[in-house]
Amino acid sequence: MHASETLSANLQSVLVDLIDLHVQGKQAHWNILGTNFRDLHHQLDTIVDDVREFSDQVAERMRALEAMPDGRAETVTATTHLPHFPAGEVSTTDAVGLITERLDTTVANIRAVHDEVDEEDPTSADILHLVIEKLEQHAWMVSAETRKPRTLAAVPSAKAAGSGSRDTE
Repeated sequence: MHASETLSANLQSVLVDLIDLHVQGKQAHWNILGTNFRDLHHQLDTIVDDVREFSDQVAERMRALEAMPDGRAETVTATTHLPHFPAGEVSTTDAVGLITERLDTTVANIRAVHDEVDEEDPTSADILHLVIEKLEQHAWMVSAETRKPRTLAAVPSAKAAGSGSRDTE
């Protein structure tokens, strides 16, 4: 199978965002400081390792389809959907928001191209499914570092509901 221009462009778009996410994840990893530094530092390593593997899978799938992946720095810089990562030290709290935003942006782009990819090549779409699943999991886990618990609606106790609790006997 030979990838159409549309399939090639869609996979290239995903590849570029994954490469940029990898680089920005390392930038955060090297320059974070603050509360929960060690945990976030290690968590970023895991994310970066996964993203690097995903970019390799997408690029190799492109080659299998006789498309040409382009991961050159100038291509990534010119075509990424991710915002630039700030220079210098970043607090762990700020890094959580920055990394979550970039994970979400990458997932949004993958979802935007998914249907066209799936229409032409379900095998490539399967790869994208796995990437989405893992990036969404990473976004949830990173964002949990700074999120506050939701307040649950009051649940009536068994006694108040008149359920005949054994405690009243």
